[in-house]
Amino acid sequence: MGNRIYEKLITCTNAVKSRITFKPEVALILGSGLGDYAQEMDVVETLEYSEIEGFPVSTVAGHQGRFLFGYVKDVPVVAMQGRVHYYEGYEMSDVVLPTRLMGLLGAKTIILTNAAGGVNYNFRPGDLMMITDHITTTVPSPLIGPNLEELGPRFPDMSEVYNKELREIIREAAKNVKVSIQQGVYMQLTGPNYETPAEIRMCRTMGGDAAGMSTACEAMAANHMGMDVCGISCITNMAAGMSAQPLDHKEVQETADRVAADFKKLVTETIRLIGEKKNG
Repeated sequence: MGNRIYEKLITCTNAVKSRITFKPEVALILGSGLGDYAQEMDVVETLEYSEIEGFPVSTVAGHQGRFLFGYVKDVPVVAMQGRVHYYEGYEMSDVVLPTRLMGLLGAKTIILTNAAGGVNYNFRPGDLMMITDHITTTVPSPLIGPNLEELGPRFPDMSEVYNKELREIIREAAKNVKVSIQQGVYMQLTGPNYETPAEIRMCRTMGGDAAGMSTACEAMAANHMGMDVCGISCITNMAAGMSAQPLDHKEVQETADRVAADFKKLVTETIRLIGEKKNG
């Protein structure tokens, strides 16, 4: 099984390398609200996921399904315009394949973004939350099965998945662009259904501040292979049982779109500071 997963990863990576000459330093996964981030980039090459044989393709509305290669404030970036989720029926190894692929293309740092439900009563829809840690006990680890020795150790340390220096950079970026930011623990659940009020109470009891259906598995896979990881959630709604309003994807998309300008500013400034500190 390990060989099959690694062979598929290498096949997809080689397919991308045969089409793309760009060498990224930073990887970026664009969640809801950042789908049109291409406008902030000086895009030099693009590649549709469907053009990569064996590559998992997103089936969710609002996830366009292509790689963007280009510059953000002179920093070489590869961005995923649309991710795949475990709830779409993919194996977890396929869900994290794009993350691993971007690492193999040369990206040493990854910025993960998402839309999430607020579990913390101090949050409001439209808040941006820097991820300080995560809880993944309700989804399978992407590291289950024979270890991919070529990528990282059998028992990787997860005591600081979200890099401390990158968290400081995000705080500095937020101050620079005058965007207020919360911080907290992200809990990944399987989806695609929204959680029940009892499940959200469980999240809060376990220490979660936001709940979603992606990201943490990608962070684990990136950490396993030695990438520096950071993450930002857009709190698009208060989770089940926290308000009288029923949850629906339309509300999530509307809130994400409403705060997209601030989200973009924060991500762009974060990338600029990463480049500045790397070269400074």
